[in-house]
Amino acid sequence: MRNVCTTASLSRISRAIARILLVVIATVTFSVASDFIAPQFAAAYPFWAQSTYPDTPREPTGRIVCANCHLAQKPTQVELPQSVLPDTVFKAVVKIPYDTNVQQVGADGSKVGLNVGAVIMLPEGFKIAPEDRIPKEIREEVGDVYFQSYKEDAENVVIVGPLPGEQYQDIVFPILSPNPATDKNVQYGKYSVYVGANRGRGQVYPTGEKSNNNVYTAPNAGKIDKIVKEADSEGNTKYTITIQTESGDTVIEQVPLGPELIVSEGQTIKFGEALTNDPNVGGFGQKDVEIVLQNGNRIKGLVAFICLVMLAQTLLVLKKKQVEKVQAAEMNF
Repeated sequence: MRNVCTTASLSRISRAIARILLVVIATVTFSVASDFIAPQFAAAYPFWAQSTYPDTPREPTGRIVCANCHLAQKPTQVELPQSVLPDTVFKAVVKIPYDTNVQQVGADGSKVGLNVGAVIMLPEGFKIAPEDRIPKEIREEVGDVYFQSYKEDAENVVIVGPLPGEQYQDIVFPILSPNPATDKNVQYGKYSVYVGANRGRGQVYPTGEKSNNNVYTAPNAGKIDKIVKEADSEGNTKYTITIQTESGDTVIEQVPLGPELIVSEGQTIKFGEALTNDPNVGGFGQKDVEIVLQNGNRIKGLVAFICLVMLAQTLLVLKKKQVEKVQAAEMNF
């Protein structure tokens, strides 16, 4: 009788464990599947650069790492004051110009608007100003932009994005300058500021894979034997291209949703020849500028020196006039 009860208890425990395992497996499966079915593209960008280059976004060559994925070069402009005083709030404006009428290819192949993003590398001690220090007029220009440090211990390296390009072609950074009187690690002088800005999606993922925002080319020379089209519910088409090489081998090239095919069946192609158009309308640009952390006492001293020079020059002119009058009186006498 005891054996029968023990067996029944073990059976109930086994069933309970099995149910728990099924719930765990279902939860994990749902979490992983959701990343593929509805990936969080906004959350993944620009964190890719942070995960790939955790220490600094600027390579020893001077290139900002965003250029490794955004291969097209586009202009970027920066507006900064020539000099700033200690412990003051000023604005840095990063301009990301592009034609807002164009649309890019989304990850699902559909046409969507361009997003923009920027990274700014400030000198040591400079950082995004606290909310209570930002003047009202600058706060209105900043809008709803969220600023994030590139890493926890680097407040002077800031990234923003993705942001809708139609609204944020000008990104305003409210910056607080350091005070050498309270921070002994900061000195007065001239410093460099490095800025990078992109518009649109990249052509390469950090893993090295090509995105669908790219030109797809022939992997081998030969003749296109067959093209299979496959359209989704939105009407976006992807292609499977079968190429008969000159040596008689068969090569298959997959073209994802987005790029438009520019070749046809029976066409002879060369190695590296474009199979699709170039859907990319965005790109990346960077700019290096300089800013001076100015000592207020030096400015006061300079103003005082200029006033003294002007006063000395005035006195010399008056003295010269007086001497000329005396000389003229002596000659008349």
